[in-house]
Amino acid sequence: MNAVHHITPLGKFKWLLKREFWENRGGFLWAPIIAGVVSLVLASAAIIAGLWAASRAAANGDLHINGVNVNGLDLKLLTSQLSGHDIAQLSETLNATLLISSAWPFIVLAFVVFFYCLGALYDDRRDRSVLFWKSMPLSDSQTVLSKLVSALIVAPLLAVLAAIVIMFCFMVVISLVMLAHGGPVSLIWAAANPLTIAAGLLCWIPVYVLWALPTAGWLLMCSAWARSKPFLWAVMLPVFAGVIVGWFSMMRLINADVGWFWGNIVGRLLLGTFPGMHLPYGSTTGKEVARSMIEGFSPATQFHALSMPSLWIGAAVGVGFIAVAIWLRQRRDDI
Repeated sequence: MNAVHHITPLGKFKWLLKREFWENRGGFLWAPIIAGVVSLVLASAAIIAGLWAASRAAANGDLHINGVNVNGLDLKLLTSQLSGHDIAQLSETLNATLLISSAWPFIVLAFVVFFYCLGALYDDRRDRSVLFWKSMPLSDSQTVLSKLVSALIVAPLLAVLAAIVIMFCFMVVISLVMLAHGGPVSLIWAAANPLTIAAGLLCWIPVYVLWALPTAGWLLMCSAWARSKPFLWAVMLPVFAGVIVGWFSMMRLINADVGWFWGNIVGRLLLGTFPGMHLPYGSTTGKEVARSMIEGFSPATQFHALSMPSLWIGAAVGVGFIAVAIWLRQRRDDI
């Protein structure tokens, strides 16, 4: 007698996540990897070009450092002259370079998550696959939440992992350059803070989840509601609202300016998927980033962002949007 295996709700949700990953592997996985590889190649090419130019300048006697004519690129000799202040500046420069080298996967992430949420529920209705999925023992809540988790947890996690790998690859490139010119590799690894940056990027994921929740909820709601052109509905409704509010000076009723509406309403609805958009809203986070790249992207700074009231208020609004998206999916399967 064959045993009947019942799939638990958690098991169903796991398979829904796998389905979303399989159908969107190009955007979730390969897009940030390709973007990171391109950034690594371009950065390596820039380093090679800079070394070639410096070598030519040294050969022609045109390379001067602190007023001293340098005849060759002996990095061991040059780095031995560094003071404590110079090493601190080197650390800042390396950390900033590492962050820039790992930024490309996050740029791709912003657009992938935005357009994924925008078409997640609309595309199912457009190609009528929603009828198939509704015939399965799957609830609309599970379906919508699987898309939300894919957008706000799976995609950012993959982008962070790609960024960390690219960052360490860039460190290897810099180390090879130092070795090729007689420089101390230990100086590079001592001055830079790749592990702290990597930990900060991982700690940034919950901040991104909460900050992007109103944008993802808004896009999913528009995706479930729009009969056609969900992009226009999702973008133009907040933009038109901002224009009307500014035109009729409605913000004066609550003693606020129109810039507040654009930043806290329109911006939160449309720009939440872009990493780092929470920084201007923090009271000290923006200053920390300007003062020190490593402080701005440390785990402590990321956790500090969780204390912002605007983050939790937006997250609560996003939960409301998700509830409406689930309600719309339960009642609509047409275009």
